[in-house]
Amino acid sequence: MSMQIVVAGAVISDGVLLVAQRSRPPELAGRWELPGGKVAPGESEADALARELAEELGVAEPDVRVGSRLGADVTLSATMTLRAYRVTLAGGQPRPLEHRALRWIDAAGLDDVDWVPADRAWLADLAAALNRP
Repeated sequence: MSMQIVVAGAVISDGVLLVAQRSRPPELAGRWELPGGKVAPGESEADALARELAEELGVAEPDVRVGSRLGADVTLSATMTLRAYRVTLAGGQPRPLEHRALRWIDAAGLDDVDWVPADRAWLADLAAALNRP
């Protein structure tokens, strides 16, 4: 049984983080997350994240710059692991194509967001990334 990797992008620009409000499934609808999705067979994690962010945010894939890992892996199930990466956008204006809404928050706003449970594991790492010059 192979492990399914799900990648999430911490899109950071000028000291603020892009968060996306889920529209589904019902138990997570209305909660906030880092956008991303599943890595397809034969696809690198960076390529998967660029593709997913292009699909979810309406930005061009070449404009998605996937950087270093952020935080530790989060186990979602016996067969699924969630992994976050720092991301910068070289162009484009993110739009909520698959989410209810998008918003930019600073480090102080991290605790004001109703996060999906899995993404809470990265709050300290996100705060550190947002507080770096």
